[in-house]
Formats: sequence, structure tokens, C-alpha cells
Amino acid sequence: MTAAAATRRAIVRALLLVLLLLTGLIAYALLRGRPQDLPWTPLDLSAPTGLFTGRKLTALTGDFPQCRAVLAAAGVRYTALPARTDGQCGYADAVRFAPGGARTVAYAPAGLGVACPVAAALAKWEWDVVQPAAQRLFASPVVAIDHFGSYSCRRIYGRDAGSWSEHSTADAVDIAGFRLADGTRITVARDWQGTGPRATFLRTVRNGACDLFATTLSPDYNAAHADHFHLDQASRGATGWRACR
Repeated sequence: MTAAAATRRAIVRALLLVLLLLTGLIAYALLRGRPQDLPWTPLDLSAPTGLFTGRKLTALTGDFPQCRAVLAAAGVRYTALPARTDGQCGYADAVRFAPGGARTVAYAPAGLGVACPVAAALAKWEWDVVQPAAQRLFASPVVAIDHFGSYSCRRIYGRDAGSWSEHSTADAVDIAGFRLADGTRITVARDWQGTGPRATFLRTVRNGACDLFATTLSPDYNAAHADHFHLDQASRGATGWRACR
């Protein structure tokens, strides 16, 4: 067999393997009645989290009209923020959650503004991850999430050089803790270590965030994240890598 023939055979085998995997994925999604497990179906925040939900959320970056439509269809009330430019920093797709609608959790301090894809992921995180974990472990819903902010015109770790942080475009938010309706307060700084219900809750919501955000960083990553979760929707392309630490 010539080298050219061997190459053609290898290419054919690879294409057949891709076709087989694609057929299996379609059959899996259709048989289970889960269109959210297919990469080309529209994003629906009201549907259970699927295999490609996280990538669909990240793909909203750069498509503000579509992101706003996704929020509206899910009953998420929000206010679109004016575009902002600060040299290399700024945003054109930021929103602020408004009271009422399908969401029930407040953010403290109030007035948090984030890029629309981050807002969509936060809503999904609240419904599918945060509230179920709180009910299971504490029999009480989360009423507020403490945060350290979103937009900040700076490079990663505040360095003088290097890549710009996702905070520089409001595509990231830092989550510090959770407040429950029964008065329980859970913080990343105090409660991450251990095996009790508070630590279990924090690890559960961290793991769930990994399915929805392009980047999820926790105290397991480094000392700089000892007191918060960093959640962002960094745009790395349709098949770009995702980080969960």
C-alpha cells in the first residue's frame, strides 16, 4: 500500500468515527428527550442543564441581542447598562438584574452589573445548582449572594503587564458567600475547608458552576482565590478549553 493510499484510508476511518460519534450523540439526546444535549439546538434557560449548555452560554458573548432574548424568554428581569469605554477596558453588553421575575436571589452589595452572558449563567446557576443545594443541605433557600464585584479595568491579578482580566469587560464576577432565608451565612473564606454541610454546599455550587461558566476558580486553585469564586465567560472559541479548579 502506498503512503497516499494509507493516508486516504486513515482519513476515511477518522470521518467514519466522527459520523458514528455524531449519530450516537443525536440518538442519545433524542431518546432521552433532551435537545439541550445537542450543540446546535437553541439555548433555553428554563430547560435542564445539558451537555452543551455551558458552551451555549459562553457563545452569547458578542451577541447582545440574542443574550437579551434568552434572558427575556426565561422571565429574567434586567436593565441594560449604557456602554462604557475606559481605554483598553469597557463593555457594550452589560446588564443589571431587576427585582421580580423568575429570579429570587439578591446580590449584595446591590447594583451588580455584569456582561449579559454572565447574567444568563448566574440565573441558570441559581435555579439549577444553588437553590437545590441549599434546600437539600439546609432546607432553606438562598436569599442573597455576596460578591466582590464584576467590572474592574485591570490586568490579571492587577499586574502592570500581561493579559487583561475578564473583569476588564465585566465578563467575570467574584462570589464571596451566600445568605439563607433562615439566617445562615456561608462564606468561601470561612467555610471552604472541612466536610460539614457548609463546605459541602460550597463545593457543590462550585462544581455546578463549572458546567455553566467558561472559567470557575475556587480556593483549590490558588491563594488569590481563598475567599471567593471567580466565575467568567471568557470567549475561547466554539471548542475552546474550559477551566474548573
